[in-house]
Amino acid sequence: MLQSGLSRFVASVALGMALCIGGAPASHAQGWDATHPRRAEVNGRLDNQDARIHQERAEGEISGAQARQLHAEDHSIRTEERAMASQNGGHITTGEQRVLNQQENGVSRQIGR
Repeated sequence: MLQSGLSRFVASVALGMALCIGGAPASHAQGWDATHPRRAEVNGRLDNQDARIHQERAEGEISGAQARQLHAEDHSIRTEERAMASQNGGHITTGEQRVLNQQENGVSRQIGR
């Protein structure tokens, strides 16, 4: 599970770098809808998972290394969500939301096992 998260993280970093090198996406000219309901749901879950990781670490349920890995996986998902939104006029499609939710489910299962 951690290997797949690492692979997603590396892929997301590469995508982020490609977007930076290529200049600002066209969607920035059209507007950026960070409050779109599908984006808000995905990002709300990521915020919740972040809090859960901090809580599990504070309670000694997971190690520092595990917390860093889980945070990295969540960061990868957030980066992927932003990249998807930049290609869709500031929002994500229902299919993209489904993919992101599946990835979030994988991280969620790892928290506090």
